[in-house]
Formats: sequence, structure tokens, C-alpha cells
Amino acid sequence: MMGWLLEPLTYPFMIRGLLAAMLVGAICAVLGTYVVLRGMAFFGDALAHAILPGVAVAYLVQWPLSIGALAAGLLAAAAIGYLQSRIREDTAIGIVFSGAFALGIVLLSMVRTYTVDLTHFLFGNVLGVSPTDLVITAILSGGVLLLTVALHKEFVLITFDPVLATVLQLPTTLLRYLLLFMLAITVVAALQVVGVALVVAMLVTPPAAAYLLVRRVGPMMGLAAFFGILSAVAGLYGSYYLNLPSGPAMVLVCTAMFLLSLLLSRRAGKPRRGMP
Repeated sequence: MMGWLLEPLTYPFMIRGLLAAMLVGAICAVLGTYVVLRGMAFFGDALAHAILPGVAVAYLVQWPLSIGALAAGLLAAAAIGYLQSRIREDTAIGIVFSGAFALGIVLLSMVRTYTVDLTHFLFGNVLGVSPTDLVITAILSGGVLLLTVALHKEFVLITFDPVLATVLQLPTTLLRYLLLFMLAITVVAALQVVGVALVVAMLVTPPAAAYLLVRRVGPMMGLAAFFGILSAVAGLYGSYYLNLPSGPAMVLVCTAMFLLSLLLSRRAGKPRRGMP
């Protein structure tokens, strides 16, 4: 058993990939708790695709893809936040998502070799994580986690009772924008591991599984982080021994955990309809 666990760790790229996957699994699940509770799953998916133009521009000018992705993600989050005050939230997300994604496709058409070079952006390449990528992922994840811990009470309040938050004179608009920016940073941090096409699964599925089993935000966030880390580790080991793509393997493990949580919640006779 120990040999089975230690064999993949004899390769440096597996160690880097495992560390990056655990970081992404944890931070996506923690911040994804707010995504699930606020009904923002569509926002996470839209934001993941809206960073495509930034990646294309960075590739065209030979900059690191993460810089272009981060710039585009923050810009898209700001645009959605601005439009939300004037039109319906789902409409604002749809406009920014479709416009940015279309722009990204147009820019990609100008890159003759994008089918080879940007495939990992779409589906992840956790085994290709370099020491620099790992440091960037750790910095981004650590920053988001620190903000989440520091402002947890404020985020919970604007999630469940925005009217009370306004009465208490909390900077609700600033907090809302900050949460959107944190989501953008989280999406960028997850790019190398699972890619744009799968990042929404890491944001939504572990918190959704935890939501079925616990009734308080704190325990839900902790359980979601556990599910996210376990999915990352199990998916990476599964990809190593079964010769599967790493990102999809992690998402499949997440989905299996959600189905198991659904079964356990039904057997306990506690169907979930809302967080008290």
C-alpha cells in the first residue's frame, strides 16, 4: 500500500502537480461555498470562459498566459458587477460571457498554432506545473484564502441578509465587487490544473456535496475544502495509474462524492432546501 502511494511521488512533476491540485481543490471549494449559497454557478462558468480573450492576447504578445487571464478575469468581473446595478444579474452575465467568449474565439483564430499550445488552457495540464506555476498558484490561493477568512462574516451577511448589511452601513457594493474579483483570481489559479472547461465543476460540486450534509456555513466550507482536496488527490492518482486525463479525473471524483452525499442525505431523511 505504501509503495502504491509513494511511487508517483518519485517524480518531481507529480509532487508539483499534487501540491497545485490540492491548493486549487481547497480554494475553489472554499470560495465556491459562496457561489453555491448565492446561486452564482452561472457566474463562475461565464467568468471561466470570459478570460479567453486575455489568454489569447497574452499568447499573441508572448506574455505569460496567467497575466492575460488575470487581467481579463478582473475586467470581466468588474463589467458584470457594473451591469448588475442596471439590468438583471443573469442578463449581465450572459452579455459579458457571450461577448468576451466571442472575442476570444476571434483572437484565437489569429493564432495558427493555438490547437497545440492552448489545449492545456481549456482542459488543464496539472502534470506540466512548473515551480514558477506552483508559486503563482500558491500566492493567488493564499491571498484569496486570507481575504475569505478576514471578511467571512461580512460575506455571509451580504449573502443571507443584504438589507441588514446595508442597515449596518457595511460597504456592500465594495464587498460584492471584492467577491467577484476573488472569484476571478480563483479561476485563474485553477487554470493550470483543470482548465477553463472544468473549473466551474471544482467551484460548485464540492460545496454542493457539503451543502447536502451540514447546516452551517463554517462546517460547510470546511467539508467542501476536504472534498475538494480529496478529489484532487484521488483524481491525480487515478490519472497516474489508469492513464486518464488529470482534470476530468478530478471532476469525476467530485461528481461521485456529490452523488454519495446525495444518497446519504436522502437516507438520513434530511433533504436540503435552504441554509438556515
